[in-house]
Amino acid sequence: MKFTLLESMETQNTRRDFFKKASLSGIAAMAVPMIGMANNYTLDLPVSFDDSKLIVPHASGLKITGTFLDEISHDIPHQNWGEKEWDRDFAHMKAIGIDTVILIRSGYRRFMTYPSAYLLKKHNCYMPSVDLVEMYLRLSDKYGMKFYFGLYDSGKYWDTGDLSWEVEDNKYVIDEVWKNYGSKFKSFQGWYISGEISRKTKGAIGAFHAMGKQCKEVSNGLPTFISPWIDGKKAVEAAGGNLTKENAVSVQEHEREWGEIFDGIHDVVDACAFQDGHIDYDELDAFFTVNKKLADKYKMQCWTNAETFDRDMPIRFLPIKFDKLRMKLEAAKRAGYDKGITFEFSHFMSPQSSYLQAGHLYNRYREYFGI
Repeated sequence: MKFTLLESMETQNTRRDFFKKASLSGIAAMAVPMIGMANNYTLDLPVSFDDSKLIVPHASGLKITGTFLDEISHDIPHQNWGEKEWDRDFAHMKAIGIDTVILIRSGYRRFMTYPSAYLLKKHNCYMPSVDLVEMYLRLSDKYGMKFYFGLYDSGKYWDTGDLSWEVEDNKYVIDEVWKNYGSKFKSFQGWYISGEISRKTKGAIGAFHAMGKQCKEVSNGLPTFISPWIDGKKAVEAAGGNLTKENAVSVQEHEREWGEIFDGIHDVVDACAFQDGHIDYDELDAFFTVNKKLADKYKMQCWTNAETFDRDMPIRFLPIKFDKLRMKLEAAKRAGYDKGITFEFSHFMSPQSSYLQAGHLYNRYREYFGI
């Protein structure tokens, strides 16, 4: 078939218009409407789960309803987001039912998330370019989320094994933060005592009790929580080459040691969210049952910190395989846990993460829970 030059040009224009419209339609289908998102959490994503091919029972796990915010990014890449990106991420969180965000630490060594007059003077900390605490609180207000403030980590505990250094600094940080933020934002709803321990840590009971007590006293009783790690076979140095170790804690030792710690802190610590990535998948039920038993005994909430990064790979750290996350959430549901939080949504589960796999994990999670 032959075309005249005019007919050929008309055909090209028609095709150009078609592809232009198709491209715009595709972009619109993938776009997440951010304007007014605080009142409309249904994401307009081009994914349909009506014909799911999952061969396991759907929604048999505990939903993730909270996430840490790791803006210091000690051992994972910084994503260099501004408020526009963070606003979009809060919308993604809200769309899958996350109602709580936790600042994992307000500072680490000389890096800070807010312009602390105390830390600038005491540790000669670096001035942050943005007041992230204020921004997170505004976004939490906007999206109707609870914000938990994570205390300062001087790094001295990691250097010495002595938590008393953290108690001393946080005496000032707690008062400073409550005065500058806590009393001004509705979303400021709790505290995270950010010292990560596992077992037999020098002064752990006294340190957690002191910091928990001060947090509660200054804020008229707002809840506090901790997120320790289980000293299991995968509790290895992040910078090392090993994936497992031999001298892992037994379930019996774990119960005895944490029973002692809970006994000393339960009056000022309201919840414990054990990190779930340091034990193997066939050990989840045994350890989770003990965790829930201890929490019930001491009238504490039992949360799970469902890690959404993979500890089973030599590359530290990448988004976790969906089945691994699913098994951990199902074990938490079987144990009767009270809440599921994660470390952490923005890097390892967000559709806009610097890791492409994170958005796929988000979609598999939505498919599993029918979101």
